[in-house]
Order: sequence, then structure tokens, then C-alpha cells
Amino acid sequence: MIRYTIQGGAPLNGTVTVSGAKNAAVAILPATVLVDGVCRIENVPDISDVRLLLKIIQNMGAGIRRLSPNTLEIDGRSVRCVPAPEELAQKIRASYYLIGAQLGRFGRACVALPGGCNFGPRPIDQHVKGFEALGASVEIDSGCVTAETEDGLRGGHVYLDIVSVGATMNIMLAAVLAPGLTVIENCAKEPHIVDLANFLNAMGAKVSGAGTDVIKVRGVSRLTGGSYSIIPDQIEAGTYMAAVAAAGGNVLVQNVIPKHMDCITAKLREMGLSIAEYEESIRVEKTRPLKAAKVKTMPYPGFPTDMQPQIAVCMSLAKGTSMITEGIYDARYRYTAELQRMGANVDVSGKVAVIEGVKSLQGCKVKAYDLRAGAAMVLAGLAAEGETIVENAHYIERGYEDIIGKLTALGAKITRSEVPDLEPAEKTG
Repeated sequence: MIRYTIQGGAPLNGTVTVSGAKNAAVAILPATVLVDGVCRIENVPDISDVRLLLKIIQNMGAGIRRLSPNTLEIDGRSVRCVPAPEELAQKIRASYYLIGAQLGRFGRACVALPGGCNFGPRPIDQHVKGFEALGASVEIDSGCVTAETEDGLRGGHVYLDIVSVGATMNIMLAAVLAPGLTVIENCAKEPHIVDLANFLNAMGAKVSGAGTDVIKVRGVSRLTGGSYSIIPDQIEAGTYMAAVAAAGGNVLVQNVIPKHMDCITAKLREMGLSIAEYEESIRVEKTRPLKAAKVKTMPYPGFPTDMQPQIAVCMSLAKGTSMITEGIYDARYRYTAELQRMGANVDVSGKVAVIEGVKSLQGCKVKAYDLRAGAAMVLAGLAAEGETIVENAHYIERGYEDIIGKLTALGAKITRSEVPDLEPAEKTG
């Protein structure tokens, strides 16, 4: 078990550099399966989810060279259509992108049902709907998704019943090599969807409309390779901004796209944080006590669900009564019991959390139940009085590159250790 130990009360000061976007990388790496050539990918975050995906595509025959800590060269010319190892696929939600990628290149796919963070049901019915619209038959049996076609995929029309990031990207992957025109309506618009489309186009695809609610994919015969740099991570940047709001200090967050941060920046400004935006960086300073606010998580450009636990920590320390309405996932409040153990005043009813601000949080032993909840526990520990121990911190390392090193450089007192499991480990993701 990985454990973080935090001595709270130290404000954060200095500069932190944001890594490549986790949610973009975990779709772009499976997309390399579609490429009959060599991809050079820069700004790849060195996180556990990425390492898992690299093992999977290497097992499929891809040649992988690490040119620098964050630059990879992936040769997809020898990729074969082999099932993703079950023990790897079940550890990561993004393994489902291999379905679209394998189906697109080989006309068939076999992937174990994905794992990942457990905060409520996340069905793949919209993915299946899209694959079937392109001519595939899909079966889910014994924990495995099998998809195949008789004569290959073909362009088709897909209307998503709900706005789904995963389905939007997975259908794009399946469609890029399918002859004809594919139209996907009611698409999600997140920055990482645009990034995936840009990557595919850099490899030779013809994708238009990403970032709007209608995406058009004109099938090409082959993706030949090329170079691409992954966008900065919106959620990592927002997490460090929220850390300053919770613990205090003055931090320059660099390697960001400020436009992507608007939904987060606006809410933190409303809560009293001083924020200055530059071309590729944002300065965040806490100059006065935080004020209460209301947040509803929504698809982009709304406030992201992946920032919900972190903003809850800030609200726990804000003066007055705050409210969060979770508009994406039904069961994302599991972490609030851990915040309550630290002295937070949180009342959850269904999709709504009402948070009455307290003067301070108290350090104690808490658990990370998923990636973003784990980040929230770190933020709470930075702000708390005394020592906080965050257990199950492996969740955090699924999406944050070198979080210990980055926080330590800002003045945080945080250490990482590995300890034997004293009880049966929870299902990891």
C-alpha cells in the first residue's frame, strides 16, 4: 500500500509545471494502434495509467522507445489484434478505448470490461450503440467485450442519448479508417476530445467539428504516423490552484491553456482567490479568507466533475454555506466521510452536498477512494492542523505525475512510503 504523510499548515509558494493531460493521453495511446507507422508523442504524463496502457499496446506488438521522461516513440506497424491482458485491462477505465482502436484497424476486438475508479455505474451502452451504427456486432459476456464485423466498418450516423466523453472518443477511434462519412451528434466537448481529434489528424485522419456537438469523420485508408504534443492537464492545474485556495500561498502554475481553465478559474475567483492569467500560465494567490459558493458539475465548458472533490475541500474552509450539485455521476461523494473525520461539516443528500465552512481541519488518517478523491485528501491534509496520513495513495498516482516532488518544491511537507497491506486491498483502478 502506498501512503502519503502530510504535515499541514505550510502555505504553498513558488512555481509548479503542469504535466500532459491524463484524460487525453489515455485515449491517444490506444489510438496509436490505428497507426501503420511511427508516432512521436511529446508531453506524455508519467503516471500509472499511462504505464499500464503502454504495457497493453506493447503486448499487442507495438514497438515503444522512451526518448525522454515525457516523450515516446511508438511504432504501430507490427501491432496485432490480440486480447488485452485481463489483469491489466481491469485496472484502468481507459482500456475501453482499445475496443474502438482494434475494431477500427482490424475489424474485430476483444477487451476485458474496464476497471478504474469506483464512483458509480459508468455503462458503455453508448459506445456499443456507436460501434453497431458503424456495422459491428457487439457482445458482452463473462466480463469481456467482443466486437466484430463481417465486411469491415463503414461510415454511419450516431446520435448519443447522453453526452458521453468516452463514447465520443471511442466512436471517433472506430470511425477514422471506416470508408465513408461518420456523423456523431450530441458529442461531448472536453479539451481532451479536441486533443484526440488533433492527434488523429496529425497522423493522417480527417476529423472535423471536435469541440462542438457534431463531429464528422471522413474515413481514410491508412494513418501513416507523425509527431504530436499532448495538451496540458486541466484537472492537474485546477488541483494545484485549489491547493493554494485551501492551504494559502502564492503559486505560478505554468504549462497551462488558460482558456481551458475558465470554468475552474471563475469559481475560485468567486470564492476570493486572486488569479492572474498569462499566455501559458496562471498565478494564484490567497490574500483573504474564502467565501462560500455554489457549484454544479456539468459537461465542458461547465465545472468539471473531476474537480468536485477538490472544490469541496476549499468549501469546507470557506465562510458560510456552500452547495455542490453533482450533475455527472451519482455516487461521487464517498470521500466526504473522510473529510468529516477531519472536522468538515458536510451533509450529503442524493446528488447534493451542503457544506458549512469550519475554521480549520484536523489531521488524521484517511483513505483515498478514487483518483480525484485522493487528491482532495492531499489538499485537506495540506490545509489541516497536524499530521494527515492518506492511505491507498496509488489511486492518486493514476493521474498525477510526481505530485510529491511538485508539492515539496512549493514548500509542502509531504512524504511517500510503501507499507505492507494489513487487510485485504480494495479493488484497484
